[in-house]
Amino acid sequence: MLSMRPSNVNQNGDRSARIVLSEPTGSTAEVLLFGGQVVSWKNEKRQEMIFMSTKAGLKSCKAVRGGISICFPHTLEQHGFARNRLWSLDHFPSPLRSVDNQSTVDLILKSTEEDLKAWPHRFELRLRISLSAGKLTWIPRVRNIDNKAFSFTFAICNYLAVSDISIGWVMRLICSEVRIEGLETLDYFDNLLHRERYTEQADAITFDGEIDRVYLSTPTKIAIIDHEKKRTFVLCKEGMPDSVVWNPWDRKAKALPDLGDEDYKTMLSVHSAAIETPIVLKPFQEWKGRQELSTVSSSYCSGQLDPRKVLFGFS
Repeated sequence: MLSMRPSNVNQNGDRSARIVLSEPTGSTAEVLLFGGQVVSWKNEKRQEMIFMSTKAGLKSCKAVRGGISICFPHTLEQHGFARNRLWSLDHFPSPLRSVDNQSTVDLILKSTEEDLKAWPHRFELRLRISLSAGKLTWIPRVRNIDNKAFSFTFAICNYLAVSDISIGWVMRLICSEVRIEGLETLDYFDNLLHRERYTEQADAITFDGEIDRVYLSTPTKIAIIDHEKKRTFVLCKEGMPDSVVWNPWDRKAKALPDLGDEDYKTMLSVHSAAIETPIVLKPFQEWKGRQELSTVSSSYCSGQLDPRKVLFGFS
């Protein structure tokens, strides 16, 4: 039987308030009300699937580094304020219906007077997070409740737990430990090179240094392959045509106060995003996106999974 177990849930600003989702096979997910942020996702073997900084804490007034969070209104310069606000349980999430075999929580964030000073548009941001066997699903919705149109950019920031990404260059002659398939031949903005536009030339994205790119018009499915863990993350998305790939590598990791010096080795940040072309909403219109993050037990190098086969279709 599916369950949604509140853990210290209240509406008084407690940053540790969270919802715990669980499902019959034994997988769980923990969602903070602060930021609507997923801070844990464990599979049926109790293995953690997402990365959290070793310096992550709940005492700051800002989102913790890691997990999966909403960036709204997202820009290339900043991640917006939604992840630094206390969300509420949404008891009337219509028109979304309940789905069988899922443990679900519905959250809502409404614009405040403080938000209006930074971004002068009235909105309602709703978020459904659902857990099922081997899969986490996000359905974000932004509604314009203002009397004038506005535009915004948006992202779901996913910090994935991976095997040691820093040894990928050693293994490249055999098989990269961690690689991304599905972004080859696409254009991207390189944030390390003054946001200049380039075209990806590699057969797959591999890692031997800092990376901070916005890939444009990406497929609805992307595969993140982890050879050592024999695991492939399958990232499916709708309504968010772009993808961000980020890893700070050693030098920048040491400069980030909320990231451990060695944390970069076991994390890879891959975002579903709408950045190049902002979403435009007329008064009382609503935008809806969707992201599914699932795992496939696989070993790319042994041929158990051809990653190209998971890049088509949206289940």
